[in-house]
Amino acid sequence: MTIRTHTLKNGFRIATETMPGLKSASIGVWVMAGARNERIEQNGIAHFLEHMAFKGTKKRTALQIAEAIEDVGGYINAYTSREMTAYYARVLEEDVRLGLDIIGDILINPVFNPHDVDVERSVILQEIGLSYDTPDDIVFDWLQEAAYPDQPLGRTILGPSERVSAFQSVDLSGFMSEQYLPENMILAAAGAVDHDEIVAQAEEIFGDLKPKGSRLAYTPAAFSGGERRELKALEQVHFTLGFEAPNYLDDEIYTAQIYSSAMGGGISSRLFQEIRENRGLCYSIFAQMGAYADTGMMTLYAGTSGDQIGNLAELTIDEMKRAVGSLTETEVARARAQMKASLLMGLESPSSRAERLAHMLHSKNRIIGLDEVVEHVDNVTVEKVNAFAEQMASEAATAMAIYGPGQKAPTLEELRARLAA
Repeated sequence: MTIRTHTLKNGFRIATETMPGLKSASIGVWVMAGARNERIEQNGIAHFLEHMAFKGTKKRTALQIAEAIEDVGGYINAYTSREMTAYYARVLEEDVRLGLDIIGDILINPVFNPHDVDVERSVILQEIGLSYDTPDDIVFDWLQEAAYPDQPLGRTILGPSERVSAFQSVDLSGFMSEQYLPENMILAAAGAVDHDEIVAQAEEIFGDLKPKGSRLAYTPAAFSGGERRELKALEQVHFTLGFEAPNYLDDEIYTAQIYSSAMGGGISSRLFQEIRENRGLCYSIFAQMGAYADTGMMTLYAGTSGDQIGNLAELTIDEMKRAVGSLTETEVARARAQMKASLLMGLESPSSRAERLAHMLHSKNRIIGLDEVVEHVDNVTVEKVNAFAEQMASEAATAMAIYGPGQKAPTLEELRARLAA
């Protein structure tokens, strides 16, 4: 594997990884403009803009975009997160130039036709409505809001219906001119790619973009915690807890990931074994780590009946308390192995490789080798994990979100008191 980077004079960054033997490539542009970059009156516009990506440009209609990529058997898509928006394509080796040309066209020559804006608005409003019918999705948005209240990082990516209903073409072009700056963009490609050819084409497409001079700042996040409880006559209560955790620039993130894996990362984890296997209180229960530039959150999730939610919530807290000082070398070694296997297996595709390049440049401003990541994981000792377990149980700010028939669920204050007892 050969990783190379380059920065254009205007600050536009490029990273490629050539993967010998492959006949296909993944190529995309990651823009450091997500939900947390929005002002409150803009909430949902980053996602709206992503939806408009394939609705037509000055060079191609929406149908021509679709036909151009699918005529060569390719695939194109986009997504919005809280810290970035990505536009990417998967194509055969001989079509890499076409794939990048289409992505560049989308980003440089968008046409926000008012009719298309209205059509896509309707689609997004349907998506927002669907999210409320998908409780194990919407509950995580509410947990984010409870953890980071009245902050950009706590707002939903989709945005509220009333704001989405009001966005017009001028709002989309305004956000794009504010945020889609060359120093805020990363082109990443992996697979059957030629670095020099990608750089040359990127210069043609993106070289004339005018920089602002520095990367845009975001509002610092503060995990304050809180509770949101939405009662509804569903079959299950969807229960989430969030604990303040390290950001992705903190080396302790590796310890946090090992801890969350040992607690709820698989069927051998403590929460799964005790609450599902031994008690039969749920079908699904897990823990996961999420990290941002300046904060992070470990999330616990389970779904159970209204009658059993109290028992499940209290046992979850009891398992966190029991983990303090009792996590074993065997458990930590298993979690390390799971983390390394997940990392290495996930990087067997060019799409995963390209995304990793973009995320590394965004988060670390350099590409961290896999050997270095594995070394960080291997350096996580059982002592470090037990110390982190104590921190989670005694110090971490906490948030909770519940959706469904949760009348019998304990309050966040009751769970905090149980954790501290």
